[in-house]
Order: sequence, then structure tokens, then C-alpha cells
Amino acid sequence: MAAAGERVTSGWFSVPDLRLRNHRFTVPLDYTLSDPASQKISIFVREVVGVGKEELDLPFLLYLQGGPGFECMRPAEAGGWISKACEEYRVVLLDQACFEAPLHFWCVCLIQFVLFLAKMFKFQRGTGLSTPLTTSSMSQFKSAEKLVDYLKHFRADNIVRDAEFVRRRLVPDSRPWTVMGQSYGGFCAVTYLSFAPQGLKQVLLTGGVPPIGSGCTADAVYRACFDQIVKQNEKYYQRFPEDIHIVQEIVKYLAESEGGGVPLPSGGILTPRGLQLLGLAGLGSSTGFERLHYMFERVWDPLLVPGAPKRISYVFLNAYEKWLDFDSNPLYALMHESIYCQGASSSWSAHRIRAENESQFDAMKAIKEGRPVLFTGEMIFPWIFDEMHALKPLKEAAHLLAEKKDWPPLYDVATLKNNKVPVAAAVYYEDMYVNFKLVMETTPLIAGIRLWITNEYMHSGLRDGGSHVMDHLLGLLKGKKPLF
Repeated sequence: MAAAGERVTSGWFSVPDLRLRNHRFTVPLDYTLSDPASQKISIFVREVVGVGKEELDLPFLLYLQGGPGFECMRPAEAGGWISKACEEYRVVLLDQACFEAPLHFWCVCLIQFVLFLAKMFKFQRGTGLSTPLTTSSMSQFKSAEKLVDYLKHFRADNIVRDAEFVRRRLVPDSRPWTVMGQSYGGFCAVTYLSFAPQGLKQVLLTGGVPPIGSGCTADAVYRACFDQIVKQNEKYYQRFPEDIHIVQEIVKYLAESEGGGVPLPSGGILTPRGLQLLGLAGLGSSTGFERLHYMFERVWDPLLVPGAPKRISYVFLNAYEKWLDFDSNPLYALMHESIYCQGASSSWSAHRIRAENESQFDAMKAIKEGRPVLFTGEMIFPWIFDEMHALKPLKEAAHLLAEKKDWPPLYDVATLKNNKVPVAAAVYYEDMYVNFKLVMETTPLIAGIRLWITNEYMHSGLRDGGSHVMDHLLGLLKGKKPLF
């Protein structure tokens, strides 16, 4: 493979109201190795500007999206925050190895992230066109141990190293750039503030202030999030009360089916606990409730022949798999809990904390007691690697990652307390993915951070009101908003 530092740049091309070009950088897999012959990977970056601004000396804005494990969106036109960003920035989009959102919901959130393209570049290792880690590509490793040894390099610390590698080669005179981080991208931005603040002009966080305690903070995250998940379930069933019976009926059908579930189109199995995973994308975004409800409208096949057995429709089963998207983005399932780990293992945190709340989340018990079946949120459970066909080959690696203890630091609290980089954060009061209470424990540790706390938006605020969100955050940093 080519030596580190090689850069290949395409010509400019167009989508409505935007001009784009692509960059590919060859970077070290492991930045701690000085050997020039060490393994390299490719990082894909997309540069976006407004039409006619290709040659202008605009400041750079790097966008870091949520995840983990999802590439940046491919822009088809200007709109939302991307139009706002393109008014004054050169946007950089990175296909990164990110962790956040499941957005599964993240799939929806990716749309909002694309809008932030204006003058940004986009890149994250392991996703999209950045030496992507897929179920098939990871099968090249001959053992789970070797795969884990490779995957350990795909967290926020190395995403920041990639960003610095790109900045020094892409930005004229290696000037500092603005970074905007959505969800897990915000976590990466706080890692950036911790270890490479010299590369930052200012930072915008949207639903992305991480817990920064030592050890593994996953237990605290899931305990806090379960409370909000229960509230989101209550809101959903208040909005669509007829779905209480529909979901109960589906759960009962699945439980009584041979093997405790029904086959999925890809070869996995849909079980009652698998059905509950739909909350990951359905409960935390602005249109999630509606999309989930409409999905349940197509759950049963019509009865075309008298006496034919009742069956869950292929339409529903196919929609279920696309909703979760584990087949095309396995990094999210593999690496999600590791984003909370510093020198400690997660030990399948979500699975353990759910057990503490099983009286509420046991689907069959809920049916027997006449209660609504509750959906779960942004959580990865070990049994997913048994029930999702694309994840089955990764089961052993997933267990090794869950027990891995020697994760390096992701944050430096001393540096954050002495932060000099202007930071503004949109904090969503009812955020199901990044808990408000935990956010408010972190923000006093980041010197100078300006907060905009709102319940006008959910976690998908950047998608739903991108221009407004971006304008508000930039206003905080430019002195257009009062301090008190």
C-alpha cells in the first residue's frame, strides 16, 4: 500500500447549488508505530462548497456525524444546515468509524448531517469509502482475536488523529478549523478538545456532550437512559393507543412460533426481544413515532384464501431489517459500548442494566399483566449476535470487545478544565440518546462552554431545524446571544 501522506484528489463535480470534490488520504492504522512500513488504511474526505466558491479562501468546517459505524451522508442538494454552513465555510465530510447513534435513527440523522456540508470535509475511518469494515471485509481475519486487535484502532482517539492528519495537509498553512459534532461526533469533538486543541478554531456540539468519567461510564449512561426510554414509550402509546394491542398481538405470535420467532428475509430470526429493538430508531427522533406506527400498519399479510394461517408480512420483516441496518453497518453493534470505556471493560453493560429493569421490559410479562410492551433504546445486547444473520460471524469478536479492559483514554479532564477553544453546545432536554442529566455533569468540566438548552428539538434537531440550530450556536460564539 502507498506510504502514509499520499493524497489523491478528484476534480470538482456538482449537485444542485453545491460543488464537491473527493480526497483520499493514506494514514497509519496505528499512529503509535513509527515504522513507515506499518499497516495503512485509506481515509475518504468529501469537500463541499457553494457554487462559485471553489477558489475562495474560506475557513474550513469539519463535520463529524453520529453513529458509531455510519458513513457521512452523500449530499444530493443544498438545504438545512448545509446551506447555512456554505454561506461562510468550506465543509469537510469524513467517512469515519463513528459510534452514536443508532440513529438507525442514525440512518435518519445522517440526512441532517449531510445538510451541514457547505464548506466541510467528511471522513471517518472504517466507514463509507474509508477502508470500510463490513461483515464480508472483516471475514478476512482468521481469528476473532486478530479482528479485535484491528478494531481497537477505530475509536474517537484515532478519528481525531485522522482529522489532524487531514487538516495539516488540506487546510492552507495548516490553520485551525471549526469542528461540528452531532451525537457521537460531538463525543469525538470533545476528544479533539482534550488531545489536539491546537487544531481547533471553535467547536459546535449538537446533542453530543459525552460522559467523561474515568473507567467505563456505560452503566451510568444506561441507567439514566432507561428512565427516558420509559417516558418515550409512554408518549408513543399516548399518541397511538391502538398500537398497544397490535404490539401485544405481534409479541404473542412471535413467542408461540416455532423456535420463539419467525425467520427474517436475510436469515436471522425476529423474536419478541428483537421486536423491542425498534425503539432504537423509533422513540428518539422527531418523526420516529409516526414512522414506527406506519410500520405496524403493514405487519400482517391480508387473508386471501379462507382458512389460511395468519402470518407476519414480508413487507414488515423487510422493513424491520432495514430499520436496524446492522447488516450494512456492523461496526455500530461491535463498537458501541466501547465509546464509554477508558481503562475498563463494558462487560455488556446494556444487557446487565436491562436485567435490573426486566420487570418493566419483559414483553411476555407485560402481556400477562395487560400492560403495553416497552421498546428499548440505543442499546446493544449479546443475543443480537445470535439473532441477526449478518452479525453471527462477529459474535466471538463482540464478546472479546465487551471484556476488553485496556482501552486508552478518550478525554483529558485537566485539559478540558483549562480549555481556551470557544465551544457552543445544543443540549436537548428530552434527548433519549445523550441524557440531559449526564450532560449537565460534564459541561462544568469544559471551560468556557456556552449552552443552549431546549426542548424544541429532540436528538434530531440538526436534521429538523439545521439552519436554526447552526445559526443559534454560531450566534453564541460570535457574541450575538446574551451571556445571561
